[in-house]
Amino acid sequence: MSDDTIRLVTIGRIVRRRRRLLALLVVVGALVGYGSSLLFPPRYTTSASVLLPGAWEERELRTQTEIATSSVVVDRAAASLDWSGVGGRELRDRVSAKAADGNIIRISGTADTPERAQRLSDEVAQQFVAYAARIVGDNADPEAAARLEALRQMVVQTSGRITELAEAADPGQTVESVQARTDLEKLRTALQEAINKLDQADPAATKANMVVMGPSPRPAGEAPPTRVQLVGGGALLFFLFAVVGHLTAARMSRRPRTEAEIATALGSTLLGTVEVPGDRLADRPEDGGPRARIRRLLGLDVRWDLPVPRACGDDDALRVRHRRVCARVRDRLPVPRRPLVVVPDGDQVARRAAEELAAECGGDPPPGVVGVSVDRPMVPDRDHESGVLVVLSAGRWTTGELAGIAEACADAGHEMVGVVVAGLVRARATGSAGRPRQAAAPALADQVTGGSG
Repeated sequence: MSDDTIRLVTIGRIVRRRRRLLALLVVVGALVGYGSSLLFPPRYTTSASVLLPGAWEERELRTQTEIATSSVVVDRAAASLDWSGVGGRELRDRVSAKAADGNIIRISGTADTPERAQRLSDEVAQQFVAYAARIVGDNADPEAAARLEALRQMVVQTSGRITELAEAADPGQTVESVQARTDLEKLRTALQEAINKLDQADPAATKANMVVMGPSPRPAGEAPPTRVQLVGGGALLFFLFAVVGHLTAARMSRRPRTEAEIATALGSTLLGTVEVPGDRLADRPEDGGPRARIRRLLGLDVRWDLPVPRACGDDDALRVRHRRVCARVRDRLPVPRRPLVVVPDGDQVARRAAEELAAECGGDPPPGVVGVSVDRPMVPDRDHESGVLVVLSAGRWTTGELAGIAEACADAGHEMVGVVVAGLVRARATGSAGRPRQAAAPALADQVTGGSG
C-alpha cells in the first residue's frame, strides 16, 4: 500500500470495511455543520439596479462601484433606515456593488430578513444616486454653465424674434412670402436642435441623470451558505478527512507486508505460506474489554488494507501445501524433534494456521504452539523442542516487534528454523469443509515429531 497507486478499489475497500466508522463521522460532521448554522443566522440578499446613461469607460464604472459602497453612502443609508443597533460600520459588510453590462451598477444588500434586505439595497441605491448627482454638480465648471445658460437665453430670444418676423412678413400667398416664412421656421428649428445637442453633449448633465431601475426584488431564499449546505458540507468534509486519514496512515506505515521483508526482519528463512479458510471475522482479536467492544462496534477490529481473500480451493490442495511446508520444516530441523511454534498474541489467523500446520504434521497443538506478546516477548526455555518456527500474518507487526520476537527466541536458547506466513482465503459455501481431516502420512508425522517409525 505504501508504494502503490491509490485506486478506486482502495477507496471502495475503505468504505466497505470502515462503513460504521465513516457513518459515525458523517453524522458528527453533519452535527458540526448544524451547530455552525446556529452560530451564523440565515442571511437574505437582493440587488437594486442603477442605470448610468451616456458613455462610460470601464475605469469610471469601477469608480462608481467604489462610490456606491463608500462610507458616505452607507452611513447616509444607515441614518435613513435607523435600525436599532445597526450603524454604518455594520452595514458596510452587508453592502456590495458591481458593474454589469449596459452601464448598470448592481447594488446588493444582505440582511437577516427578506424585508430588510430589500429596504437596504433600495436605500443604498437612492443614496448613491443622490450622492453621485451632488458630486457631478460640485465638480461642474461654473463659467461653462453660465455661458451655456446665456446661449440658451439667446436662442430663446432669437426664436421669439423669428416668430415676430414671420408674423410681420407678407401674409399673402405669394411664392416669396411662403418661402420667407419657411426659411424662418427652418432657422428656428435648427437653433433648437443645436441647443438640444449641446445639452446632450454636456457630460455633467448626462452623468448626473442616474436612474434607479425600480425597487429590488424581495429574496425568496437564504443566501449561501444555507443550513442545508452547512450540514451537507460538514458531513462531506468529515467523510473526506476520514478517507484521507486512512490512506495517509497506510502510506506512512512501516509494517513489513511481503514474505521477504518479514523474513529479513526476523533474520530467518521463509519456509512458505499457510492458508486458512474462513472469513474476515477470523482476524478479530479475542480481547473483550471496553476498548475492544468499541472497536468491534465501529468495525476497527477488522483490517481494511488487506486485499479481499481469494477463493479457497479444495481441502486436498490445502493439505498438499501444508505438507510441503511441513517437509521444509523437517529439512531445517537440526535434530528430529518437534519444533516450538511461536505465534504473536492477537494474531488469530496465524494461530489457526499454526494449529492447521501442527495437525497436518501429526502433532498435538497445545504443547507445540506458544503465544508470545509483542510488547514484552517471552519465549519458554528450551526443553525437548528442536528449534523455533515463527508463524504470523503479513502486514500486522512492525519491524521492531518482529526483531523483539527474534531476540526473545535467541535469549531462550532456541535456534530459529524458519518463518511461515499465514494467509486467509474464502471458505467455500459447499464442499468438504466440515469433513474430518484425514491423518497425515505416518512417515511424515514420525519425521516431524521425532518418532522412530
